Amino acid sequence: MTMFEIVRYSVGQEATWNQFVSHSKNGTFLFDRNYMDYHSDRFEDNSLMIYRKGKLYSLLPANKIGNVLYSHQGLTYGGMIMNDKVTVAESMDMFRLLNVYLKESSFEKVIYKPVPFIYHQHPAQEDLYALFRTTNTKIIGRNISSTIIQSDKIKFIESRKSGIRKALSNGITVRQSSDLSTFWEILDTNLKNKYGVAPVHTLSEIQLLQSRFPQNIKLYMAYKDDIALGGTLLYITKQVVHTQYISASVEGKDLGVLDLLFDCLINREYTNYPYFDFGQSTEQMGNLLNESLIFQKEGFGGRGMCYDIYEYEL
Repeated sequence: MTMFEIVRYSVGQEATWNQFVSHSKNGTFLFDRNYMDYHSDRFEDNSLMIYRKGKLYSLLPANKIGNVLYSHQGLTYGGMIMNDKVTVAESMDMFRLLNVYLKESSFEKVIYKPVPFIYHQHPAQEDLYALFRTTNTKIIGRNISSTIIQSDKIKFIESRKSGIRKALSNGITVRQSSDLSTFWEILDTNLKNKYGVAPVHTLSEIQLLQSRFPQNIKLYMAYKDDIALGGTLLYITKQVVHTQYISASVEGKDLGVLDLLFDCLINREYTNYPYFDFGQSTEQMGNLLNESLIFQKEGFGGRGMCYDIYEYEL
């Protein structure tokens, strides 16, 4: 008789789910159903809720395609979301039960993206140990992000500092903004010209998400004479200030507006958060590194932080 029970998440359990996320040791607002479900039409949700002796003990945000269970593909990360009571032994029990449950539900494979440790409010890598012990898992993707530890920063390189001087001498100012549409124009133009792609979120999606999470999603822009030349959209969690999008116009790049912007954010606005994370500079499951992009982030003092993707057969 196992003391754990697995239940598939269904509409109507939002409040229970969200309450657990807000008190978990490794959850962020991305797992709140008001965030996760904005693109529910694109994914077949197959999130799981794990109970211990009748009390909710862990969550697994997930979707399915055919007979494969994915750590939710609409999210950057998101393995097992746990409270601080979960022990290593229990974590192994949960995975054993999970794998039996998935097999009985006709799944054949799991793609698993754990929450990177910078987002943990307490250490939460019990799932990685359980994966190692209870499955034949292998790493199939490794994206690299650039992260700053705010209590022990690495200095900006000279080219970033000269950008700051240039921006200041041209009268550039930085402030928080609610003008998402102007930023989206700059971002969209940039991405189309450079990579032939559109932003992951549409303007209306990001406006909806920001209206639901005003404390977590904030836009900062750099201006010259009240004309926006660049900016960044931040995703703010308890541990991490993360740049979800960064973009500047041609003139903005020329004037070093992003250098000044990040000097303001890293060295003034957000010094009291443990980590400042610039996000990934890789594509194709980490097999393609955008060297000019990561050079810019490393110039601000960001250093390597992995976002891994695991796979195992059932």
